[in-house]
Amino acid sequence: MSFQAEKALVRAHYDALAKATPDTVVEVLAERTVPDWHWRGMHPFHEQRGAEAVAEVFWSPFLTSMMHVQRRQDIFIAGRNEIDGFKSVWVISMGHLMGLFDAPFLGIPASRKITMLRYAEFNRVENGVIVETALFFDLIHLMHQAGLRPLPPQTGQHLVQPGPATHDGLLYEDAEGGDDTLALINRMIGDINAAGKLTPQDELAQCWHNDMIWWGPDGIGATYTIERYIEQHQRPFRTQLSDRKFNGHVCRLAEGNFGGFFGWPNLTLTSTGSYMGLPASGKSADMRVVDMYRRDGDKLAENWIFIDILHFLNMQGLDVLARMKSFH
Repeated sequence: MSFQAEKALVRAHYDALAKATPDTVVEVLAERTVPDWHWRGMHPFHEQRGAEAVAEVFWSPFLTSMMHVQRRQDIFIAGRNEIDGFKSVWVISMGHLMGLFDAPFLGIPASRKITMLRYAEFNRVENGVIVETALFFDLIHLMHQAGLRPLPPQTGQHLVQPGPATHDGLLYEDAEGGDDTLALINRMIGDINAAGKLTPQDELAQCWHNDMIWWGPDGIGATYTIERYIEQHQRPFRTQLSDRKFNGHVCRLAEGNFGGFFGWPNLTLTSTGSYMGLPASGKSADMRVVDMYRRDGDKLAENWIFIDILHFLNMQGLDVLARMKSFH
C-alpha cells in the first residue's frame, strides 16, 4: 500500500509554511486544510477549528517571535491508523523548528540566539486535504534554552535531542516492516499494563535493548540504558503518581522501523508524591502524550516522548507560564 500522495501533500504543506509570514500564514494553512480543520495543540493552544483560529493562536505569534524558521525533520512516516481499524491515513513528522528567538513568545523572553523547538505532528489526510492535526511541542525545553528554570531540577538530562542513531527516519519513499514495528509497540504497551508481574528490569528487557535511549521531555529529561531509565523516569512515575487510568489513543501507526501514537489524553493520574520535584497535589490530571519509537531487530532502541506537562500541572493548580513570568 502506497502513501506517496499523502506524504507529498504534507511535504508541500511544510514547504509553503517555510515561506509564510505572520500575515500570510492563515492563507497558507487554509490552502491544504478543510474549512473545519480539527487542530490539537498543547497548553495553552488546546483545540481549534479552521485555519484562521490556528493561525491566530499559534502560527502568527510563533512566526512573529521566531525569525528564519527551518523545519529540521528527524522522522517522517505514514500509515493507516490501527485505532480506527486501519481506515484513516495519517502522516507523522518529528524533529525541531529552528530559528532565531528574537521576540517574546508566550511570555518567554527572547534570547536573540539560535533556538530549537522540539515538535511532533500527526496529520490525518483525506481526499487530498488535511482534515485533522495534532501538534505537540516541548515548551519547557524552549524555556530552558531562554535561560529559565520554571521547575525543580529534573531527573534526566536537558539537551537538544538528536534524531535516530541510524539517521534513516525520513521515509519519503514507502518502507516495509511497519507491521513488525507496530506489533512490538503493542507488545510493549501490554507489558506496561501488566506491570508488577515482573521486576522492572525483566519487564523492560522483553521489548527494549539494554542500551535503550529515552528522549524524555524537559521537566523529566532524557535518559540512557534500562537501569538509568528505571531510576530517572519509571520509578518516580510509578511511585509518585497513582490511580493510573489509560484513556486510549487517537492514532497509532508504524512504517518501516519507526512508529508512534498520541492520545488526547492518554492517561489520567493522581499526584500523590513529589513527581518532578513538586509537592503532591492530591488532584487528578490528564497527560496528553506522543511516543515515537525506533525498532532495531526484535526490540525497541529509541523512544522520543512529548508530554503536555504544562496542561498536566495546570489541572493541578500550577500555571507554569504565569509562574515563569515572575522570574523575569
